Amino acid sequence: MTKKNSTVDIKNIIFDLGGVLIDWNPDYVFLKVFKGDKLKLKEFYEKVCTFEWNENQDAGYPLDKATEDRIKIFPEYEDQIRMYYGKWEEMIGGEIKEVVTILKNLVRENNFRVLALTNWSAETFPIALKKFDFLHLFEGIVVSGTEKTRKPFSDIYEIILNRYNLIASESIFIDDNIRNIKAANKFGIKTIHFKDPLQLKTDLKISGILK
Repeated sequence: MTKKNSTVDIKNIIFDLGGVLIDWNPDYVFLKVFKGDKLKLKEFYEKVCTFEWNENQDAGYPLDKATEDRIKIFPEYEDQIRMYYGKWEEMIGGEIKEVVTILKNLVRENNFRVLALTNWSAETFPIALKKFDFLHLFEGIVVSGTEKTRKPFSDIYEIILNRYNLIASESIFIDDNIRNIKAANKFGIKTIHFKDPLQLKTDLKISGILK
């Protein structure tokens, strides 16, 4: 396959999952819990169940222990803290259909090795595997919680490159988090900072990956 406007022969495409192929957002639960009060919601995310706290579970920390740890610090938020993982499935909005279509087309054309690299708890990822058939299309998926590390730490990029014998310069990584994009760039991996499906399709065409 000839790839226009591409100085490097891309052979491997690596997808992030949450925010790229799967719509996951705790707002789906907590906007109802806080009755639409966005100031209270913001305070909850910034003080109690923070982004950093959730990322710790993505790196393999047990969900039950993380929940109890947080309740000890914020006992007045016990009910809401238990909801974070207790109602985790309700935070999944569904697949991002336009991107799933792109994924299926890439797999069907069979011109590239297609893999995934995700920050995801090992305890909840099996639920996603049952819920989304398209996850079984990947040649391989590196799940941060299983590896006990996460993006943007360098070892998780080393894991996917080494496990699947990928050459960094022949790989392109798609992620919605700029930290993860910058970390991949340090390995010489080409990247697309995902913002929306149309932008992704355009960038893949510019890279010569899509016609």
